[in-house]
Amino acid sequence: MTVTAPPEPSTQAPAAGLSRRQVQAVAGCYFVASFAALGLPPYLTAILPGLGDPHGRWAGLLYIVPTVFSALGALLWGRLGDRFGRKRLLLRAQLGLSVSFLLAGLADSLWAFTLALVLQGFLGGTFAATNGYLAAALEGPGLSKALTLMQGGARAALVAAPILVGALSPWLSPHRQYVVMALLPLTAAVLLTRLPEPGRLVSVPPKRSTGTPSSALWALYGAEFAFVFATIVSFPYLIALVEQRVPGLNSTVAGLLFALPHLCYLLLASRVHTAVLHRPRAGLALGFVLVAAGLAGHAPAHSVAAFALTRLVLGLGMTLGLVCLAVLAAAAAHGRAPGQMFGTLELASKGGAVAAGAVAALVNSAFGPGAPVLIGTAAALTAALCCALRSRSLPRSAPSPSNPGSR
Repeated sequence: MTVTAPPEPSTQAPAAGLSRRQVQAVAGCYFVASFAALGLPPYLTAILPGLGDPHGRWAGLLYIVPTVFSALGALLWGRLGDRFGRKRLLLRAQLGLSVSFLLAGLADSLWAFTLALVLQGFLGGTFAATNGYLAAALEGPGLSKALTLMQGGARAALVAAPILVGALSPWLSPHRQYVVMALLPLTAAVLLTRLPEPGRLVSVPPKRSTGTPSSALWALYGAEFAFVFATIVSFPYLIALVEQRVPGLNSTVAGLLFALPHLCYLLLASRVHTAVLHRPRAGLALGFVLVAAGLAGHAPAHSVAAFALTRLVLGLGMTLGLVCLAVLAAAAAHGRAPGQMFGTLELASKGGAVAAGAVAALVNSAFGPGAPVLIGTAAALTAALCCALRSRSLPRSAPSPSNPGSR
């Protein structure tokens, strides 16, 4: 039978869905929140000498501190969102980022700065909070399209933010830019107050869910972990690899090579979503294969053209995989408490990122900057094989709701 989800504690009546403009507003707020979180960490080696670490030795560890604590807090905040309202928890995440950025910008010691990064991770978690908010209002293709748009916001921030931070550096140090960046999530929080508290119908029989089986849910978490690991493991030392293979290369060109996969996502994600909407399992397996091919191509690359080609192949695989994971996540969210599910998915994603960073550091130290891409190739091939052999263990694509929330 169909029952109404428990009412959320809110002063506003729950919304049956979100309009396209409202979804775009949520995506814009997520982009704004991601801007500082993704744009400033690459400049840690420039920030730390002023905080008592003259050689920036702690940069690698501090780079993953927010990710670790975001993973630790994701499930807690997701459950609280299901209990107290997704809009409240999304506002909390934006305000938490604003406070932590302010503390980071005002920190005058390494320990104070580290504490601010811990708070950034634990109090932030805008990705899980945003997805939980959307999943409480949308279903099926409307939700998967919105999740694809959220990933686009992250990719756009990843491309644009480091460029802007670098451009502002002659006038304002990256360390003090944290203070300015604190205004961005604060502005996003103000804008989000104008959006409704979402609510939707959840189809469940008495004492039993018709949603995705728990085994399929765990398969989704495993695929998320593997995909994030396979793609992220090549990121930390890519610039060093390019400069080693193409000596004297302009830093701007190296940065563009780094950004190419993310630009692919921005250009192709919408079309890919339409293409894979009803076959996300096959699309995910193909995405892993293309990621493996793209990463393997880094090994023989010794020219800008060769690197550009292999980065484009990686970008196609990354786009296909991320979009298919969004479609599968939308299917898994059907009939479930979205906060807890997306909190766990965020835990898997951040866990993959942390593992990738740690493995990349270890193999780079032992074998050089070419080793992480080979590890990523092996991981992607293994995951592709698992997807091919056990594709039925993943969630089925969700059917279109009879009254879609996205209008």
